[in-house]
Amino acid sequence: MPGRAKSQVAGVGVPGRAKSQAGVNLPALRHHNAALVLDLLRAAGADGISRLELAERTGLTPQAVSKITARLRSEGLAVGAGLRPSTGGKPRTVLRLVPDAQFAVGLHLDRDGLTAVLVDLAGRPVAVTTAPLDFGAPAEQVLADAADAVRDLSAAEPHKPVLGLGVAVPGPLDHRDGVLHRVTGFPQWDGFPLREALAERTGLPVTVDKDTNAAALALALSPSEPPGDFAYLHLGTGLGAGLVLGGEVHRGARTGAGEFGHQTLQLDGPLCGCGGRGCVEALCLAAEARGDRAEAARVLGAGAANLVGLLDIDRVVLGGRTVAADEHAYVRGVRAVIEERAARGGGGGTVTVTAARGGDRPVAEGAAQLVLAPVFGRVGERG
Repeated sequence: MPGRAKSQVAGVGVPGRAKSQAGVNLPALRHHNAALVLDLLRAAGADGISRLELAERTGLTPQAVSKITARLRSEGLAVGAGLRPSTGGKPRTVLRLVPDAQFAVGLHLDRDGLTAVLVDLAGRPVAVTTAPLDFGAPAEQVLADAADAVRDLSAAEPHKPVLGLGVAVPGPLDHRDGVLHRVTGFPQWDGFPLREALAERTGLPVTVDKDTNAAALALALSPSEPPGDFAYLHLGTGLGAGLVLGGEVHRGARTGAGEFGHQTLQLDGPLCGCGGRGCVEALCLAAEARGDRAEAARVLGAGAANLVGLLDIDRVVLGGRTVAADEHAYVRGVRAVIEERAARGGGGGTVTVTAARGGDRPVAEGAAQLVLAPVFGRVGERG
């Protein structure tokens, strides 16, 4: 196994799915090379992949691939998947990943509830649990509720190892140290070492990131999603963005990128929980609260159009429980504003606007991917 899941991730790379990263035939990088092989095994699915194909796609020698796959088989992570018909030589042995050999837990701590998901190595949910949560309660109570959810979920596969716990929470925060900053509406969390506290409670390696970053990661690694840069806009109890730029989840110099909800649209607008006025989040949630979903979608679209123009991206994905309540209205409204802005400015190209299915659940699944991504070599150094 290429090392245990790391408790912190400097940046998660999302390389193109058509071509793997090149491997290096150096003993010091055997864990890295094993991760490349594991990633290709995962991408191949139940059909599997031959050793020769693994060597071709990683750039490793056949001998190196044979050693890696032998070790993965001995550890129960890979297994034979039959023979591929001969094309002139002897039939090739095909290998596949054993998805249920190990698991990861993803935990979404929202302002009013928690979602925990147990996923296998292929990223497929095995068990899911939800419960109410008061994020404004004393930290000890929030930690106890979170640890209880992790423990109950891990019991679904009691004899299989859990690699680690990924935790997604509202920002801003420092994902490198797992320390929360002044979460909008909950200033008491400022400076709280969440990663350290949950690691002590659960006995697992813990990775902490913003909820929007986690969901963006899950989408970026999903085989059903197109590759390329995009913005994920999450509208639930708050509003934020997860950005995938240049093939990586973009966090910014101070890990604070994506505080999308607090850009000002109306200087004399309503007071926002962040202390500002006329923020996209405040305007959007106020419109939704009074039942004016068309206005809420229009406001979200105005913010999205600003983001599209600033970053020159051609894809926007909407998510969160509020969007899930009427996906078509939000997709239609956001798309209309973006297209109107593009027409006025003479911008070329079409911006795709879609909705992520599952409401808030992609956040928890993305939290689990914070653990799995390093195992499969999906780690970059850009923050």
